[in-house]
Amino acid sequence: MIHTRNLKWSDLRYIFFPKGFERYGYLGTQIWNEESVYFEALYPLVLALDYEAKPKWCPRWFLRFLHVFGNDKSIVRVRNRRLSNLLSKLTKGIGFWDWKTKWCDYDLRISISGTEHMHNLARWIEQGYYNEGYRAKLMRDIAMYEPDPDAKIIFSDIKHLEEQLEKLESRRK
Repeated sequence: MIHTRNLKWSDLRYIFFPKGFERYGYLGTQIWNEESVYFEALYPLVLALDYEAKPKWCPRWFLRFLHVFGNDKSIVRVRNRRLSNLLSKLTKGIGFWDWKTKWCDYDLRISISGTEHMHNLARWIEQGYYNEGYRAKLMRDIAMYEPDPDAKIIFSDIKHLEEQLEKLESRRK
């Protein structure tokens, strides 16, 4: 027996009166906190996915309708195969599968289905987010060795910061 979730009044609100980021829910996006740093990192990608996936003539409420009644508001469940296939056909199979952090809070992983340039954008966001987070971590580590606010922490590339941290660690030993 196949189990689907029960529909609620909030599903109708989601379809016709979405709040903020719910507007792009038909893509499978799930970002709970719109004030988070992850939202800031992923928002440009979601806008690009929406631009490519949404047909010009099709309103978003209809795509959200298909997402609720076709895919059961999920990326894995299917409530109605025909509606699910119609959503997939209208959006050209473009969707946002998942995002997560791995190992540390700045190691962002993004899974999407889309064109090559969308995957390139996702890879660029992952790499840029990682570099920015790793650079900030290195600067915090360097600041632990040099607590003086006038210390010369040079904001540069990651390799230079790693070398600077190694010098400070070797000096301490």
